[in-house]
Order: sequence, then C-alpha cells, then structure tokens
Amino acid sequence: MHKMSRRKFVATAAAVGAAAAVPRTIFALQDTTAGAAGNRLSSHTGREVVPLQAVPFPMKDVRLAPGPFSAAAEANRRYLRTLPPDRLLHTFRLTAGLPSSAEPLGDWEKPDCELRGHFAGGHYLSACALAFASSGDEELKRNGDLMVTELAKCQAQYKNGYLSAFPQEFFDRLRDGVNVWAPFYTLHKIMAGHFDMYTLAGNQQALDTLEKMAGWVRHWTDPLSEPQMQRVLGVEYGGMGEVLCNLYGVTGKREYLQLSQRFDKKWFFDPLASHRDELKGLHVNTHIPQVIAAARHYELTGNKLYWNIADYFWDEVTSERSYCTGGTSNFELWRTDPGVLSTQLSSQTTEDCCAYNMMKLTRHLFGWSPRAEYMDYYERVLFNHRMGTIDPETGTTVYYLPLGSGYSKIYAKPFDSFWCCNGTGAEEFAKLTDTIYFHNDDAIFVNLYIASEVSWPEKGLRIIQKTSFPDEQGTALIVSTDRPVDVDIHLRIPYWAKRGSVKADGRVVPAFADPGSYLVLRGPWKNGDRIELNLPMHLHAAPMPDNENLQAAMYGPLVLAARSDEEPKDMWYRQFTAQEKMEPAAMLRFVGNTEDPYSWLEPAAGSLNFRTVAQGQPVTFVPLSRIVHERYSVYVEVSGRSS
Repeated sequence: MHKMSRRKFVATAAAVGAAAAVPRTIFALQDTTAGAAGNRLSSHTGREVVPLQAVPFPMKDVRLAPGPFSAAAEANRRYLRTLPPDRLLHTFRLTAGLPSSAEPLGDWEKPDCELRGHFAGGHYLSACALAFASSGDEELKRNGDLMVTELAKCQAQYKNGYLSAFPQEFFDRLRDGVNVWAPFYTLHKIMAGHFDMYTLAGNQQALDTLEKMAGWVRHWTDPLSEPQMQRVLGVEYGGMGEVLCNLYGVTGKREYLQLSQRFDKKWFFDPLASHRDELKGLHVNTHIPQVIAAARHYELTGNKLYWNIADYFWDEVTSERSYCTGGTSNFELWRTDPGVLSTQLSSQTTEDCCAYNMMKLTRHLFGWSPRAEYMDYYERVLFNHRMGTIDPETGTTVYYLPLGSGYSKIYAKPFDSFWCCNGTGAEEFAKLTDTIYFHNDDAIFVNLYIASEVSWPEKGLRIIQKTSFPDEQGTALIVSTDRPVDVDIHLRIPYWAKRGSVKADGRVVPAFADPGSYLVLRGPWKNGDRIELNLPMHLHAAPMPDNENLQAAMYGPLVLAARSDEEPKDMWYRQFTAQEKMEPAAMLRFVGNTEDPYSWLEPAAGSLNFRTVAQGQPVTFVPLSRIVHERYSVYVEVSGRSS
C-alpha cells in the first residue's frame, strides 16, 4: 500500500473569494494538521483527560439504507440469530459444574479446545450489543440479555469472580510457564462482550459480572513480580489493557486503570516509543490490540508516551507493512523488514482480525486529529478487505483474504468453525454504522460514502445520504430540520479523487479541495437543502513498495482482481488452512506502463467490470469485494513500456 503522506491544506484567497459568491454556502479548506479541527470535545465517557477533536455519533443515531452494506449487516444478523444460546452456553455450564445437554459447537468452540468460550461468551455478546445499537434488533438484544443472565450463574459457581469456558488451571499453566494457548485472550473477549452489553444494550448485570472478572484478574496478577508478569505477556492476551481502561472509563475506579498497565509489554512498547520498527518476526494480531490499549491509556491519562506508541505504529504499519487492501500480515506474522512485501504473497496473507483491529486503532487517531488520511485508509480496508470477506448466503466470514495468485476465499461453517476472525467478523458487520459520521461541537464529518442517515438530536438535525457508491461516483446529502441549523459539513475528498465537484442546492461551488483533505461547507442549513458531491474515479496502480512492477490495479477506492473459475461448492466452507500446501497459480504478466493501468486495462460491460487490452490473453477484472466463490489474482506483473 502506498504511503498516504500527511499534507497541510490552506485555502487561497482566490478560492475563498470565489466560494463567497455562493450566497448561502461558504467553502473552506480544512487545515489537516493536529489541533486545527475546530472546537474540541470531551469524550462520551467523561474520564478522558485528552480532549477529542471529533467523536463518532452513537450508533443508535445512524441507520443504514438499502445497499450492499445493509445487505451484509442483515446477512450477519441472520447468522447470529441461528446460534442457539444453549449451545453457546454449553461449555461454560459444564466447566462451572452446571448441567447441560446441548449439542456442543465445533472447532474452536469444541469442549476440548483451549480457546473455547472466546466466541460463545465474548464475540457473540459484542455482536448482539452492536447489532442492537446499529439496527435496533430486539431479538439479538434478548439473546444477549439471556446470555448475560446465564453466564452470571456460571460465575456464581466459582465464588471468586472467575468466568470462562475452560478451568482456572489454564492460568496456573500460564503462570508456571507450561504451554497453554491464550487464556487471557479469551478472558478479554468475554470481558469485552459484557462491556458492550452494558454500554450499548443497557444491561446493568453485565457490568456487575465484568467488575467481578476484573477483581479476579487483579487477584491473579497481584502476587506476580514485574519480571514474572512480563513473561506471562509473552503469551497472546488480546486487548486486556484496553478493556480494563474502558472499565475505568465507565466506573471511575482507578484500580482498573492501574491494573490495565500491568498488561503493558515493555519490550514491544519501548522500540515504538523510540520510533524503531522492530516488528519483524512478531505475530501481528497479538500486538495490534496492545497498541489500541496504548491509545486508550493516552486518552485517559494524557501520557504522551502512549500517544507516541500509537501514532508511530499506525504510520509504520499502514505505510510499510500493508498491502493494497490495507490488510497486513502473512501467515499471521510480519516476516520481513519494513517495506519488503513482494516476497510475501500467499494463501494466508492479511488475517481478518488484523484488519478489524487496525480499523479500530484508526478511529482513535482520527478522534485525536480528524485528518482525511485516516479515513482514506479506513475506506480502503472497509471497501476491499472487510466487504470482501462475508459470504452473502451464510453470513459467515473468512480467516484470511489471500493475495497470492489463484487462491479462493474459504468461509466458516456456521456451527463448526468459530475462528477468531469469525468473531471479529460478527462484530464488524454488526457495527458498519460506527464510522460513517463523526462530529465535534459545531461540525459533522462525512467520512464514508454509504447509503445511510444520521440524526443529531442536540442540533435538531437529520442528514440523509443517498448513494449507490461505488457504482455511483459520488453521493447526495439531504438536510432535514425544523429550523435553520448553523453547523459545518466536512466532506472527505479521498486521496484517489483527482477531480471532483460539489453542488449546494443545485449551484456549483466554484472551488474544490485537494485529494486527501476535507471540503468544508458552512451553514446555516434549512430543511430540504441538498448537497451533491461528484467524485469521478479512475484507474491507478498500487505497486509493491519494493517492486513497482508487481502491482494491483485500483479503480477509485476499489482493489481489482482477475477473476478465474468458480470453486466447487464443497470447497466453499472448509478449514482455513486448506490452501496452505497448494501451489499458487502462475503470476499474471501484462505489457504496459507501470504508472498507468489504462495502458493494459479498460472498462468493460457491466458496472465496475474491466478487461485487459492489447494483451496476449483476455482477462476480466472486477472489484475484489465482489468475488465470492471464484479463484482470483490481485497482484500482477506489469512491464515492457516505460512512461
């Protein structure tokens, strides 16, 4: 993925003067440097000492309109509704000594799997809470409430606050250095699920269960010396630091903030704080959640050390260790030095959990400084990686999004997979509304072009976004209000938008913003006002950082892939490592200008379809996100004609 540089945009006097000719709407370019986004906000929890410059709208105030995103969200909800609570609770009840005759779930939720409970008592609760907040799904809220009640009964059996689907002896093994999978990772998922049920679904019992679990964690960690604790942190522990920070955020009990810092991995944080990339060899999704925890520490303490860690890490991963989709990792690791990716194409590139957590981290950085580059990256991951990983029939998701040549997507079996990435997938597709719009005291940021509507009750304002983007190259925003509202509307002008235009109430605004910035339209706005944003797309190359001839073709924000034959149906749902020993297809090679995909690719019939031109072999390209069961190739070799 190319580096999205940070640029400062300043409106020229001519541009502002021209825009002033529009009677009601004044255009301005936003200064995208830190501290220039207008009035600052305190966070919604009230515990943050770092004032935020933008916050997301509550999900209850944003709703998806018909389109590909609402279809994906509904497929996810359909799947979640098929999961019987008794089956999800089975191993929790057995471990707690309670009876259960339910049929066990499979694979990573089997009764003998050391990670059991991570989905059933964690991701599932989060997904139910998120689905309720984002869509008002009462059935999933009831299921989540039932799970909270029954899990509390399991917790009561231990009499010490412990709650998991595996016995406490797993933590004895962790303390004693005996091999065990990742007990704190699973505990984090269960704690995060209860946190989400409390904050998003209003379940007070979930907070009580969560605090008891935190008490157990404190009791377990207190006897450990710092060297012992650092050794424990050598085993994947998810976002323990983050969930404890969040618990402090809603309770104000500083003991949770102090406990969260026991999960700071010093040998990982110290190089990042010194701006050194020592990521080679690390398991990727073990470490991204630790940086999210650092981001929360910064927001709650103001300690710039944590800001430095999160800011440098994001820059380094997105510019030096990410592919054209914005995804990162190969065989779950960073296996090379920075910027060396051309040798890292396989059946197991770009693990889904990594994409989920990088998007989560991006939201924090955007809140500190709402720059377009953050949402350019978010859009890239969302439209290519995330939307390309859900099966529309079952609602299940993949573990990897392969970028090696000739592989296919392998989806989870509804009751017999429950991989970590199925858990984050269930959450992701339950919260597709959470980043479309942010706001500060006096402005709304339209970050993503997705059919939806947002309500701002405090301002008496509703904005309806009508678009079929990316099939439609732009969007329309319609204002609904009972009285004139004086707020700024910030429209993201993506990095890929070389040309564009905007109309306000049918009149062209005679100035525009540079790619990678926000176009600011100033009110007041009255009922029925309409903004039309035109963002023409073009083909452009996304070369490997260490080999410009090895590249992906992109159209606007979309990664294109060469589509091959469909897999037999019995290959669609299987083990995520099924392609590991399979030989990749031969790399596709085309003659053309490495800087201009139009030299070898042209539009074809059908929306967003392309075909090769002036080549020895005809090949069809489509957006990667629209490939479901076919084999495909993303990166190709382009050479032969110089610019």
